[in-house]
Parts: sequence; structure tokens; C-alpha cells
Amino acid sequence: MTHERELRFQATKTSGEVSALLCLPPDAWCLYVFGHGAGAGMRHGFMEKISHDLAGLGIGTFRYQFPYMEAGRKLPDLPAIANKTVRSAVAAAAKAGPGLPLFAGGKSFGGRMTSQAASSEPLASVRGLAFFGFPLHPPKKPGISRAEHLSTIKIPMLFLQGTRDHLAQLDLLGPVCEELGALSHLHLVEGGDHSFKVLKRSRRSEADVFVELTGTLEAFCRETISACGARKE
Repeated sequence: MTHERELRFQATKTSGEVSALLCLPPDAWCLYVFGHGAGAGMRHGFMEKISHDLAGLGIGTFRYQFPYMEAGRKLPDLPAIANKTVRSAVAAAAKAGPGLPLFAGGKSFGGRMTSQAASSEPLASVRGLAFFGFPLHPPKKPGISRAEHLSTIKIPMLFLQGTRDHLAQLDLLGPVCEELGALSHLHLVEGGDHSFKVLKRSRRSEADVFVELTGTLEAFCRETISACGARKE
């Protein structure tokens, strides 16, 4: 049985410590550093469900709070603070799960901040990035400026996106992923919105969607680890 362990680590020198949750199954073969969305923290139902289901697949998770969420503020941290927090979280996760291949990303805001951190300087030991609902643009303000930094990332990236996501028009996200080439993997959840909720007429349950999400992430991690091994040989 997998249990969650509460941890704390220093996010930045000025922001102080933040909370984290380590969910590490006994048969863990990799560890995913999992940042939360802008409006909800690491204990949000989506985060908990994904972490629980990934544990069943042998994937550990390291969920953590950004400083603003830890302090109970509504306004997200400035990118500089958020990016440093991502880097600190990756270091803390590596210490908590020594020897495990690392992946990083998150839900919406957490994923975008992870990508920004990785674009400025590679995240130590991270093999690939996985985004649950990458927020390509604000609501009703389509654009691709938030994707400009992605071209500097040199590790595989998985974009898990709902086809009804109002923060990522597919006619914009598709070409962005195509331009990123072989390092980009776009998986569309048919009928899913930004929270991956599907319409009732789809006849798909929430459980079906989570199986799709976690199964796709599992395949991505296994393929990335395998490719890393092949390159070393």
C-alpha cells in the first residue's frame, strides 16, 4: 500500500519553506515532480487522483506548493519566484527518491512554470516534461506567446490536452507542437475541457479519462527512459 509522506523544502531564499507530498509506491521506477494549477494547491482532487492512479502504475509523485499558495494568497508568484521554486522542488524530489529517473511538469500553471524553468537552464536529472492542460493563452485571448520559450528545451515534452480546453485552441497548439519536432508529443483527450471533464453524451466516465491520462504518461516515461538508455549505449 502506498502512503503519502509530508515534507518541506526551501522554495527560494526570500520565500522560505513550502509543503510537499511524496507518494512513492514500493515498486516505483520513476518519480514525477508535480506542480499545481494557479487556483488550487497540491491537495486538489485532480492532483490527488492523478497521484493515486500513477502510484498504481509504479510512478511516484512529488507534489508541492508554490509560495503564494502556501501563504494563502490568491495572486500567483512572479515567474522568477515560481521558476526557482520548480528548481528547488526538483532538487528536493531527487533527494526524496534517490536513484529514480525524474520527470517534471504539472497542471496548467504548474506545467507552464516548469517549462519556463527548464528553458532558462536544464532541470538537473530531469528526463522529460509532462503537462496536464498546458495554458497556451488566457481565456478568450488566443495567442502563442506563452510557447515561445519551449523551443529552447532539449528534452521530450508531453502535452496532455482536452479538445475543449479554452486555454489552448487546438488550431494554435497543434502547429506549436509540430514546430517543436520529435521532442514534442501531443495527446488529445476527446471532449475534455481544461480540467479534463467530458460531456455526458460522450458516455465516458471520469475514471475512463484518468486511465487515459495516466496510461499515456506511463508510456511517455517508459519510452523516454528507454531512449535515454539507448543513447548511452
